[in-house]
Amino acid sequence: MNILKICGLSLAMAVAVCAADSNPPMKSNEPTVKVRLQDDKGLPGPVTAVPRVVKTDAEWLKQLTPDQYKIARNKGTEAPFCGAFYDQKKPGVYYCICCDLPLFTSEAKFHSGSGWPSFFTTFAPENVVTHADHSLGMNRTEILCARCDCHLGHVFEDGPKPTGLRYCLNSASLTFKEDARFKDGTK
Repeated sequence: MNILKICGLSLAMAVAVCAADSNPPMKSNEPTVKVRLQDDKGLPGPVTAVPRVVKTDAEWLKQLTPDQYKIARNKGTEAPFCGAFYDQKKPGVYYCICCDLPLFTSEAKFHSGSGWPSFFTTFAPENVVTHADHSLGMNRTEILCARCDCHLGHVFEDGPKPTGLRYCLNSASLTFKEDARFKDGTK
């Protein structure tokens, strides 16, 4: 019997979990995390150890709006079809609202019909980590920024090829920088 079926995971989800688990969330006493920053062409550069971003709640509250704080730091969810990026069709890169780490590009964005920005892959697998989320009586996989533990949303197994994954994100957890070097994948 297939071990993935026993565990309730598809091959695509197992690959995503393994990739994310290769960079498990760091404990706050560990000063660095390994991620990929953008190179001079806007693409993922080499794996680099960077300082982990750790702030107090008071510091996050000064940096973020109340809605951003509720979602990014307290694992909230914005209403569908209301976020700033759910229907955006500009080329560019989506960054973490808390620490500015590149997370997703417009080339991986697709129209999922869910009401939230959806992507089939990350900017770099090292930049996003996953955790099992059993809240609200559901079994989901939460996605977080690897550098600061910002809650981004969840990943599901109903996305398009080539990954079969749908990274479903909260717009409030993201910033966007337009960049013509990237195509718009939502057309």
